[in-house]
Amino acid sequence: MNRHFFACIIFYLLVGRCMAAGVETVDTYSASMKKTIKATIIKPTGYNSKKKYPVLYLLHGFGNNYTSWPARAPEVVKQADLFNMLIVCADGENSWYFDSPVDSAYRYETYIAKELVGWVDSHYSTIAQKSGRGISGNSMGGHGALYIAFKHPDVFGAAGSLSGGVDIRPFSNKFELPNRLGTIAEHPQNWEQNTVINMIDMLKPGALAIFIDCGTDDFFLKANEAFHAKLLEKKIPHTYMTREGDHSWDYWKVSIYYLALFMSRYFSKASS
Repeated sequence: MNRHFFACIIFYLLVGRCMAAGVETVDTYSASMKKTIKATIIKPTGYNSKKKYPVLYLLHGFGNNYTSWPARAPEVVKQADLFNMLIVCADGENSWYFDSPVDSAYRYETYIAKELVGWVDSHYSTIAQKSGRGISGNSMGGHGALYIAFKHPDVFGAAGSLSGGVDIRPFSNKFELPNRLGTIAEHPQNWEQNTVINMIDMLKPGALAIFIDCGTDDFFLKANEAFHAKLLEKKIPHTYMTREGDHSWDYWKVSIYYLALFMSRYFSKASS
């Protein structure tokens, strides 16, 4: 991490204490799943519909929901003010954010990449193009954010993963994954095609801004190290960082500052 990046983080940690963005709960609709899905929208103080704002879509981890980020890591709310962006905390149940090949009730890739993005652009004053959209998440949401960004390069210009489960194959009997993909013994192709570490070949160098953060004591660390190594091998530019910590909200409460700064720098560069 360079000195300028670190200095920026210290500055934003200090000034963020005196800011307060607006938090709203909204009902969105998924035509593909034929149901209403709630989301949390965080707006910067002084939000003005005459201006256009970049949007960070933030995905939750397994067992959580759309309320988890602002409830468990209130630091996320400050980022809307610090970087003058909208933050959308989406709901993905325990879907892993794919369109399940074995259960049509779970179409969260379609929901996030198309239906939710369309809903947000129609209800808020957004930069409605990839240069104004980033997507990230923690744990299951980290995998989901990269998965969706890789598959929808026309929608998202930046993607981040915080302690992401970037290789799902070692967890073939956990986290309801067999319910979403079928068992790995009976449907191995589903697992190979839907684990994000196998999707790196879809990327063009420099086409997507990528941020990866994982703690040194995290059970997903080895997968993240392998993911980082494969990105290097394929010469895909990205930011990779690791700090002391485990798979916990204490870790992600700090991660969100680094992530939001990364996204803000992408938005500024993309708009210049």
